[in-house]
Amino acid sequence: MAHGLEAIDWEVPWLRPWRVPGQAIAQQVADGLSVAQALNAVQSAPKRFVPQADLPASVAYEQHIFDTGCVPTRDGLHDFFNGLVWMRFPQTKQRLNALQAEQIARLGIQPVRGPARDALTLFDENVALLQAPDALWDALAVKDWETLFVTGRGLWSQAQLILFGHALTEKLVAPRKSITAHVFRVQTPQPEIAAIDEWLAHVLNAELLATKPFAHLPVLGVPGWWRDNENSAFYADRGVFRAKRMDATASEA
Repeated sequence: MAHGLEAIDWEVPWLRPWRVPGQAIAQQVADGLSVAQALNAVQSAPKRFVPQADLPASVAYEQHIFDTGCVPTRDGLHDFFNGLVWMRFPQTKQRLNALQAEQIARLGIQPVRGPARDALTLFDENVALLQAPDALWDALAVKDWETLFVTGRGLWSQAQLILFGHALTEKLVAPRKSITAHVFRVQTPQPEIAAIDEWLAHVLNAELLATKPFAHLPVLGVPGWWRDNENSAFYADRGVFRAKRMDATASEA
């Protein structure tokens, strides 16, 4: 069984960068390996992937990875994409894991995650990385969709949006207009993944992430990612492309 991996369309724009390792690993799963076994066969990740059953019931997932260097992995799309992110962004994933372990050591395992652990998990699960001119980022930050996608559309030739969150990537296997990423701005000029990975690993810290420095982006609005968005009417859907919230004072004015 391919555990849902057969549904992946490697030709969609957001998955093309994952295609070379991804197709090979998915084929090995289709041939009978577990997701963990197929990921280990590639030998390009800093961690070893192990069955989910190897995670002791009393140990936090992130702590187990930090202590053992082993990533508990289930068969399915979610953990398949998590493995691919470990391969593409090894330094960033190790940094996030170290920050999680630091928070656990400081605060223990609480019924509700604190702001830092919550933001770390959000980054790991749902972030997309944006390299873009200031005009695009400024428009995204205030949800100025007209500037971002219509009048400023040509600026996207100078930008790239890279999926990082494995839950986000899993959702996009069955794309729908409402899928929204938490976007983190990459501010290094190098476009290569290895350079971005190194930059992120140096920049990320618990204090920064606790401020939730993210913008919200319905990812199928990205030019070139979805045929329907070639018509500007695509962005008129206010259920998806929502206006920026006004603060309470402004709302009462």
